[in-house]
Amino acid sequence: MTVSSPGPLSGPQPLTPLDHALLWVREGHAVALATVVGTWGSSPRPAGSLMAISSTGRVEGSVSGGCVETDVITAAQAIMDGAAPEVLSYGVSSDRAWEVGLACGGKLDVLVEAVRSPACPSGTLPENVLADACAYQNTRRPAVLARTLDGVKHLLISDPDSDSVPSGLPSELAQAVRTAVASGRCANEPDAQGHHWFLQPLTPPPRLLIVGAVHIAQHLALLARMTGFSPVVIDPRSALATPERFPGFIPGTTLLTDWPDDALDELGVDSMTAIVTLTHDAKLDDPTLEAALKSPAFYIGALGSRKTQASRMERLREIGFSEQEISRIHGPVGLAIGAIGAEEIAVSILAQIVAVRRKAALAEHPGW
Repeated sequence: MTVSSPGPLSGPQPLTPLDHALLWVREGHAVALATVVGTWGSSPRPAGSLMAISSTGRVEGSVSGGCVETDVITAAQAIMDGAAPEVLSYGVSSDRAWEVGLACGGKLDVLVEAVRSPACPSGTLPENVLADACAYQNTRRPAVLARTLDGVKHLLISDPDSDSVPSGLPSELAQAVRTAVASGRCANEPDAQGHHWFLQPLTPPPRLLIVGAVHIAQHLALLARMTGFSPVVIDPRSALATPERFPGFIPGTTLLTDWPDDALDELGVDSMTAIVTLTHDAKLDDPTLEAALKSPAFYIGALGSRKTQASRMERLREIGFSEQEISRIHGPVGLAIGAIGAEEIAVSILAQIVAVRRKAALAEHPGW
């Protein structure tokens, strides 16, 4: 494991609360970061959920889905004004929890600390650690943000799978860091000196690679962004893959006119990537699916009827793919919700992708 700074960003990603916090700091504002560091029972948000709060009143992210945000923001303002970092606890046995509306039967601990900057010299989270955390997350490289709950120690650990222990991290926590990365789950761990550490894997945002700049893709790309995915549209037909048809997409970065298999190779498909092909053209679909099946993508989908799907599967068998490999392809793509029109088909596709990602029962029973 090492503690270091990454290289330049590989391209635009959806802005996270960490990104917003860094942007506001660089605009010259005091900023606090609220993090869910412990949950028990029916908690509304998982550990690691983040909310950024600016001294100007801007807020991004959430720690409870609305139950305790107002109380957390009030505490954040006091901390930006010089108060010490604080772990706020909410639960049904707490009068404070009932006052702010946490009545879901669970318990929630939220760490609130300010970012150290010229606008907030009393802050405890170093700006450079925040900047490194944003950079690693946006370059889709594994890292762990390690902090003590008293706000004294902060580390950004790169190469968390390494057997070495980075400077500043107690050696007894090295295995806990590796476990957190492998599971993708945050952890609370005490060290030998009695400090309580919060270990937060910085997983990249899920990415959706859409092959075929068709009408459905226009709506699917928009929906994907709205739900936190980082979409990339790929189509060598430059008349379709245009910024006019995909506003906000950047040619050469999130709007590509490469051949799909070349684009997938260049982008580097990881386990947080979903791939869907919408072209109805075997010249584009087949190379895409061949590349996708050789990747760790968590979802592979292909638009087409049952007949089209059967022909597609047969071609893949002929070039050597096994039944187990071919079974990774979702087709006909999407959930069977009776979708009519590009907008509804896009909804059905994204719903299936979310179901697969969340391991919901619908993922295995789409209804076709």
